[in-house]
Amino acid sequence: MSGNSDEATAPGADWDALAASFDDEPDHGLRDAEVRRAWAARLASWLPAPPGDVLDLGCGTGSLSLLAAEQGHRVTGVDLSPAMVELARTKLAGRDAVFLTGDAAAPPVGEQRFDAVLVRHVLWTLPDPGRALRHWRQLLRPGGRLVLVEGVWGSVSPVGIPADRVTALLGPLTGQARVERLSDDPSLWGREVADERYAVVATYG
Repeated sequence: MSGNSDEATAPGADWDALAASFDDEPDHGLRDAEVRRAWAARLASWLPAPPGDVLDLGCGTGSLSLLAAEQGHRVTGVDLSPAMVELARTKLAGRDAVFLTGDAAAPPVGEQRFDAVLVRHVLWTLPDPGRALRHWRQLLRPGGRLVLVEGVWGSVSPVGIPADRVTALLGPLTGQARVERLSDDPSLWGREVADERYAVVATYG
């Protein structure tokens, strides 16, 4: 999801209807070379060394999945929207990637475990983020990482989840978490932004 007005309506949005234009946002489609490079560099620093198994939850059209695959990872993407999943399958055709329609909070991956669980702009939309984090933690192999890209968007009636709340929710899961501010890097967003945007990378074991 982007930093524009669609953030405020995201939990009830019709993502199938939005799928066709989703990649028009600079940080969604990563069509601009500078934006793409910026996300690729951040992702390489957040994910374990390749090759690894990466679970991309709320994967949308698969833009971050594609970057992870290009860096040598095996990717499983999950999104609630069948239209988004179809676009992701097309985008990553021929790569080591599988895309599933399902709930990011309870992804349909069975007993499979991952080296990293990557979640961008999803946690804030969930009714019980703490429960989702506990479940995602259980999907990690020893030494695995949770990579959470979140924020608080808008100035009049802001929506989102602040970084300190995320780190508080992660506290009982006894990993090592670090917060990386993303607001001050316009190359990630295709423009200057004034709101709170960040990544939390938590390592377990």
